Amino acid sequence: MISFGMPSLVEAKTVEQCAQVCQELKLDFIELNANFPQFQPVKLSAQELKRIAKEYGIGFTVHLDDDLNIADFNDYVYEAYRRTVLETIELAKAAEIKVLNMHLAKGAVYTLPQRKLYFFEEYLEEYLERIRAFRDACQEAVGDAQLKICIENCGGWEKFHYHAIEEMLKSPVFGLTMDIGHNFCAGKVDEAVFWKREDRLNHMHMHDALLPNKDHLPLGEGEMDIPFHLDLAAKHNCTVVLETKTEEGLRRSVKWLRENVK
Repeated sequence: MISFGMPSLVEAKTVEQCAQVCQELKLDFIELNANFPQFQPVKLSAQELKRIAKEYGIGFTVHLDDDLNIADFNDYVYEAYRRTVLETIELAKAAEIKVLNMHLAKGAVYTLPQRKLYFFEEYLEEYLERIRAFRDACQEAVGDAQLKICIENCGGWEKFHYHAIEEMLKSPVFGLTMDIGHNFCAGKVDEAVFWKREDRLNHMHMHDALLPNKDHLPLGEGEMDIPFHLDLAAKHNCTVVLETKTEEGLRRSVKWLRENVK
């Protein structure tokens, strides 16, 4: 069974304002986005989130900072990002949040005469050492809580990302987020990962898209096969964020779902 949710909205400045929209649209959860200043984990109260969840009959997921770099070679930077995630895990456990969504950073790039060199690719073992340390720290922090940290595709993973994903999925704490619009606009280059590890698909960002690179459209307003992805989400009992970035777009997506999905 699919649980449908909404992203954090620029128009809704507080958790409670988002909750009002979520309740009105009869959605199941809000994905709190830690890129917003007011939704930084240190500014959120587990007690308040539980109150809002109970009052409005909703739940929450968390979208970690887009720039999260949990393998940076600078120890201070690495430690700051790792601490951010570990503190978010503690918040999620206390607030009974089941999903954290994260990106994998590409890191620094060196522009050579013939190509771009990714430092994480060039120093792969050092990169993977950081990835494994992060994975193990997260697994210890999560413990026996029912919490998944889901890795999202963002327009084409690099080769070193594939190695990182394999390392992270060695822990039951980690899963995958399929962003269907990102995948579509990137020429479906990441699909092989999802089909290989389909059993680890837990979360989905759902929005329509038009080629070559116009995504985050309301459902039904692009050229994607939305019913196929809905079936995939249902197969794996995914939590699905209707990831249009405005309230108007969200409302149009919900309307399309009500009219087209029985």
